[in-house]
Amino acid sequence: MKPILQSVRIYALILLLGISASLRAQNNNSFEVQTTIKNGMIAGSYDVKTGVQKYFGIPFAKPPVGELRWKAPQDLDNWAGVKETKKFGPRAVQAPVFGDMDFKSDGISEDCLYLNVWTPADRNTKNLPVLVYFYGGGFVAGDGSEPRYNGEAMAQKGIVVVTVNYRLNIFGFFSHPELSAEAPYKASGNYGLMDQMASLKWVKENIAAFGGDPTKVTIAGESAGSISVSYQMASPLSKDLIAGAIGESGAGINPTLAPTPLAEAEKQGAEFTSNAGFNSIKELRALPTKDIYEIYNESKRFGFPVVLDGYFLPKTLPEIFEAKEQAMVPLLAGWNSAEIPGMAFMQGQPYTTEAFISKVKEVYPNDYEEVLSLHPHTDAKEVERSATDLASDRFIAYSTWKWLDLHAQNSDLPVYRYLYSKLRPPLKDSNLTAGLAGGTIEGGPKAPEAIGAPHACEIEYAMGNLPLVDVFDWTAEDYMVSKIFMNYFANFIKTGNPNGDEQPEWKTMEGSDTSPSVMVIDTESKLINATDDARYNFHDRSYGNIN
Repeated sequence: MKPILQSVRIYALILLLGISASLRAQNNNSFEVQTTIKNGMIAGSYDVKTGVQKYFGIPFAKPPVGELRWKAPQDLDNWAGVKETKKFGPRAVQAPVFGDMDFKSDGISEDCLYLNVWTPADRNTKNLPVLVYFYGGGFVAGDGSEPRYNGEAMAQKGIVVVTVNYRLNIFGFFSHPELSAEAPYKASGNYGLMDQMASLKWVKENIAAFGGDPTKVTIAGESAGSISVSYQMASPLSKDLIAGAIGESGAGINPTLAPTPLAEAEKQGAEFTSNAGFNSIKELRALPTKDIYEIYNESKRFGFPVVLDGYFLPKTLPEIFEAKEQAMVPLLAGWNSAEIPGMAFMQGQPYTTEAFISKVKEVYPNDYEEVLSLHPHTDAKEVERSATDLASDRFIAYSTWKWLDLHAQNSDLPVYRYLYSKLRPPLKDSNLTAGLAGGTIEGGPKAPEAIGAPHACEIEYAMGNLPLVDVFDWTAEDYMVSKIFMNYFANFIKTGNPNGDEQPEWKTMEGSDTSPSVMVIDTESKLINATDDARYNFHDRSYGNIN
C-alpha cells in the first residue's frame, strides 16, 4: 500500500501545482475571443494554458429595475457593436447573511441577470454536453462568481459550463395582490426561479455559439441551488429545456423551502407593505434600492416563500411527480453525512441519553417511541450521531430523499443516489472558523469536531475547485476524492450515467433487490445498500407527503 499511497501523494502534488500555476498565470496567458449570440457580438478571453474560453457577465434578460422590479424576466433587446464580457457581473442585492461566501462579482445591483460561460470548444467543435449550475444560499444570498462554482476545471472535461445569477429575497420572491393583478398570468412571486428558467431559454437559443448542444443540458445546484433544480424539473415552463438533473442537498418539499399557496404569499406581502408604511406597489417601485434593502432587513425576515402560482409552479412537487408531469430525465442526487450539527436538534441540551429522550418526546409527542427506536441513544457518541441525523433530516436530507424516491417511483429514467461522507481537513489558519456556506469566517465560537461531512462542503470537490478554495489544508486524499466525484458528475453530464473511468460501479437506486443502492463518496468510495430508509419513511408520514 505504501508505494500506492506515495504515488497518490505525488499525483495530488503535481495536480495542485499545475492548477495553481495555471490560475495564477491566466491573465498573462489569455487573448480576446469573440462570438455572436442572438442579441449581438460578445468578447471574452481564451486561456492558452487551459484551452478554455471564458465569457463572464453575459446579460440574459433585461435589467429588472424600475417598472420591471417584481416582474417576470423580459427578453433582451439587441445591441450594436461588441459587448465586452470579460468580468463577472454584479450579484443580486443581498445582505451578508453567510459571512463565508467568497464573491468575485462586480459589486451588488438589482441589475444582476448575468451568466458566465466556460467552454473548451475549438473552432470545429459542436454539440458538447452542457452543465448549468445554480448557486445556493437559501434564496437570500449567493452568486455565480464564487470560486467553488468556477467552471474551468469541469470545462476541461469536455463540457460547456454555465453559472447563473438570479434575484433573491424581497427582489426575487415577493408576492402581493397588486403584483398578481398586473401580471398576465395573474400571480406574483417566484421571480428568482423564473430568472433561472429564462437562463435555460437563453442556453437553448445560444449555447451552440459556444460549441454546446442545446438538447444536452444538465442542470445542477447545491442547497437552494439543488432546490431550484427540483423546481425547474417540476415546472411546465422549464421541464422541456433540460436533459438531466443533479441535486446536492435539497428539494422543494416540506419542510425544505416548500411552496406556499398564492393567497397566503400575497397576504404576507400585503402585511409587509403595510407594516413598512406603504399603501401600494407603485410607492414601493418608486423607492431606491437602498430603501427596499433597509426595509427588508429591518423586517428580520429570512426571505419570502416560493409560491404555488399556477404558472411556473401549478402544484406541489409530490403532486407533480405522482402525476408523472415532471421532466422525464435522469436524476443524480444526494446529501452529506452531517449536514448540520446535532445541537440544531438538541437546542443546547447535552448529548446524554436522558436529554435526547426528553427532546424527542418534546418534538414528537405522539411518535416518540418510533423515533427513539430509529435513533440509537445508549451513550453520548450515539446521541450525537442520532441528533445530527435528526437535525440533518429535518433540515434538508429528507426532502432530497423524497425527491429521489418520487422520481424513482414515477418514471422509467435512471435515478442515482449518493451520500457524501469525506471529512474535511483542518483550516490552514486556526483563527478562522468554517461557516455554514462552505467557506470561513473570522472569530466566533469554534465548531465542534466534525462527525461527518457538513453542508456545502462537497461543492469544490465535485467541481474540481479545491485549489480555488485554498483556506483548507487539502491532502492527497482530498484530491483523489475530488477526482472521483468530479468524474462521476462529468460522466453523468455527458451520458446520463455516472459510470466510467474505471471507478467503482454506481448502480441506480433500483439496482439492489433488498434496498436502494447508495454510492458513498469518501476516501474509499463504494456502493452500499441503504440502511436508513426507515427513518425517511417515518419523516414521510410525519410531514404528510404521502397521498
